[in-house]
Amino acid sequence: MTEQLPPQHIHGFAEVAAALADRVGAVVLGKPEVVRLALTALFAQGHVLLEDVPGVGKTTLARALAASIKGQWRRIQFTPDLLPSDVSGVTIFNQASRGFEFHPGPVFANIVIADEINRASPKTQSALLEVMEERRVTVDGVPHPVPQPFLVVATQNPVEMDGTYRLPEAQLDRFLVKLSVGYPSEDVEVEVLRGAALRSPDTLEPVTDTTIVGEMVRMATRVHVADPLYTYAVRLAAATRNHPQVRVGVSPRGVIALTRAACAYALINGRGYVLPEDFKTLLEPVFAHRVLLSADAQLRGVTAAEVLGDAVRSVPVPLPDTNRVTAGA
Repeated sequence: MTEQLPPQHIHGFAEVAAALADRVGAVVLGKPEVVRLALTALFAQGHVLLEDVPGVGKTTLARALAASIKGQWRRIQFTPDLLPSDVSGVTIFNQASRGFEFHPGPVFANIVIADEINRASPKTQSALLEVMEERRVTVDGVPHPVPQPFLVVATQNPVEMDGTYRLPEAQLDRFLVKLSVGYPSEDVEVEVLRGAALRSPDTLEPVTDTTIVGEMVRMATRVHVADPLYTYAVRLAAATRNHPQVRVGVSPRGVIALTRAACAYALINGRGYVLPEDFKTLLEPVFAHRVLLSADAQLRGVTAAEVLGDAVRSVPVPLPDTNRVTAGA
């Protein structure tokens, strides 16, 4: 059993997370929950996929997150002619030293913004598979570790739009959360127009640095998760696998992702322990892109969110002080 986090450490974590959320929220107006979920992925050692129509602030959110943390960040604009070596790097023969030298690509940074990732070919998209999972890039048989902490924030246009390639399920599974920024409310959009020239990620000052973020990532691994909650997470995933309208349910990697995200989310909310409500809040962002619906369900317009709603209602929630359970809300 891991040692419990001291209260002052939990309070310090929540303060830094709140400061980061405020800083990013200064340019991404009216989307506090989206910002909070992006920070959850950062502290849970995951990656973020932002899918939405052009012009709603996907890239702004990614850039604001990078600017708020003092560290290396790079932006890759994905296009149909982008090559895998343009992402990971290339080995070049140096005539002066009479040897091969590795020239790292833009993926070697703490925060990598993969803009419009689904406009690149599947071959180029696959260049991110290894580094997102293993935090290293292998070129010509030689592994090269990337800086830590490491976060990929990818944006993509809806797959129905022209010039896009659907991300394969194996790559979607590498993203801890899939988020949608969505259109702003009328009041927020008016506020954006009033200060459109002033609110830019380039004007943000860093709140913290990668050393502190790395320590916060380690703290998230020490959050207490009661044994019944592990069972609860597994049963939620099993409910998606057994659902009659699902072709492929959530994998064990998805359950691990949900648990890690819940630990980080609990700390952001000033707690050193996970609650069932954390799983419920994170269920759709973490599980929805991992659920493959049957062809019949797709024809009838069933969504992954509806399937996850059925899962929550069908799985009993553990009570904190007894062995009894209550029906899911």
